[in-house]
Amino acid sequence: MAKKKSRPVPVPAPPLPGIVDAHTHLASCGARTPGEVAEIVGRAVGAGVEKLCTVGDGLAEAELALAAAQSNERVFAACAVHPTRALELDEAARARLTNMAADPRCVAVGETGLDTYWIGKSDTCAPLEIQEEALRWHIDLAVASGKALMIHNREADAELMRVLADAPTPRATILHCFSSPLEMAEEALARGYVLSFAGNVTFRRNEELREAARIAPARQLLIETDAPYMTPEPFRGGRNEPAIVGYTAYCLAEVRGQEPAEFAAELNKTFDEVYGILS
Repeated sequence: MAKKKSRPVPVPAPPLPGIVDAHTHLASCGARTPGEVAEIVGRAVGAGVEKLCTVGDGLAEAELALAAAQSNERVFAACAVHPTRALELDEAARARLTNMAADPRCVAVGETGLDTYWIGKSDTCAPLEIQEEALRWHIDLAVASGKALMIHNREADAELMRVLADAPTPRATILHCFSSPLEMAEEALARGYVLSFAGNVTFRRNEELREAARIAPARQLLIETDAPYMTPEPFRGGRNEPAIVGYTAYCLAEVRGQEPAEFAAELNKTFDEVYGILS
């Protein structure tokens, strides 16, 4: 039997000390044990990454995210059930997530939100009304626990903004992997939400997305990898992980007319403020 080819380790960005990764999936990157977490985080640290937030999109991955945060001082966790999996949010899952949100290493409830893209394309995707019920429950959890709310939004701009407008207000609302039109960015910023940009902001055709990043105030802007997805240029289509977040940082620093080191320092401060991390 032929040996399975291993996926090449991604090329880290040129080091940018103090940079952050506001949303990544260490478990999906292959880091499920403390040693594996340390390996990926070590590569990120070599590229200047100071801290990161790893995310669970279901109960099992949320458990791994929290365990990773408990095992490594540079890692923080966000825990929730992904909107497409909202049917899994039963009483037992709600009880466990409530306990997770109370843990000091959990800094956000997420990723939750709305996703109409997979409705009708996947037999397991929750209907929109179930997704909305789950989103409202997660919002209440974020408010009760004093944690940030991390939002997933795919082709549900109007529905999402409607829910967020009449729901309680968490300490911070992060629109992760922001990919919506400029008008949505302007409305979200006016409401005080935080826009977090992933590698797709570096894609050549995404001028409007870069404009959204340009107009965002410093305190309402984060960057992320969403690894192992959304690999930035020049490695689009390849494997992603936190060590690559610098490519997105350098791109947006140029777009915003800032020195990369200044931009990194701003992002670091926003990360701490949004996630409630004490210095």
